[in-house]
Amino acid sequence: MKRWKLVLMAVVAVGATTALVACAGKAGKDKAEKSETAASTNAGASNAKGQLTLGAAASLEKVFTDKIIPMFNEKYPDIKVTGTYDSSGKIQAQIEEGAKIDVFFSAATKQMDELDKKGLMDTASIHPMLENKLVMIAAKDKAEQFTSFEQIANAKKVAIGDPKSVPAGAYAKEVLESMEIWDAVQDKLSLGSNVTEVLNWVADGSASVGLVYATDAKKLADKVSVIEEAPEGTLKEKIVYPIGIVKNSDNAAAAKIFVDFLKTDAAKQVFVDSGFTVE
Repeated sequence: MKRWKLVLMAVVAVGATTALVACAGKAGKDKAEKSETAASTNAGASNAKGQLTLGAAASLEKVFTDKIIPMFNEKYPDIKVTGTYDSSGKIQAQIEEGAKIDVFFSAATKQMDELDKKGLMDTASIHPMLENKLVMIAAKDKAEQFTSFEQIANAKKVAIGDPKSVPAGAYAKEVLESMEIWDAVQDKLSLGSNVTEVLNWVADGSASVGLVYATDAKKLADKVSVIEEAPEGTLKEKIVYPIGIVKNSDNAAAAKIFVDFLKTDAAKQVFVDSGFTVE
């Protein structure tokens, strides 16, 4: 009987050892597979190369040229990013005409949605990235003449973006119509081809006041003063900047890496420092 007990104990011990070895082997295999997957992903990123064209709203030019693109190039030196900056409507038109643009960063959802409906965007890649505010500005030496949005009707020359193609201009029109002073400023309007042009007109005194994004006003804080933010309720929706990859991109892999980079904490902080709110 004692002998049988010894045999039974030996069998149990062997079984337990075998199970431990099997588990250890499986764990090691899983770990190796995860390591291989991570290595493969990293290798794909590090091997990405080529030219990449960003089509972005004019209000994004400074943050990209001064900060974001240099940061990206430092991490991905083999991907060369070139930016073209203008009103979102003009960038939209360029994409519709077949321009070699890989990533579209719009200052409004309207232009992005229209391109997507036409099948020109990679729908899955579209992401609401940033939020901005519309403000009334005046040159530093004229700022004391104005204290609120309502006084825009007293200005000699009012600069806004062209509502037909410039999102900031469309927002400006919406605000002024909501405040019932759009008709009162019709004869005083100067329509800019993009928001940067409007900003410069106010800074150099060509226009008494202007309506631009808060981030643009911050760029020339030494030359213009913010009078007031657009009153609450005068805009139906938030000013959201969506980003997406153009469907016929010649370098979709690099475009994805670039868009993913913009979602990193480091890139987000740069946008926040420039006055944007990150969605």
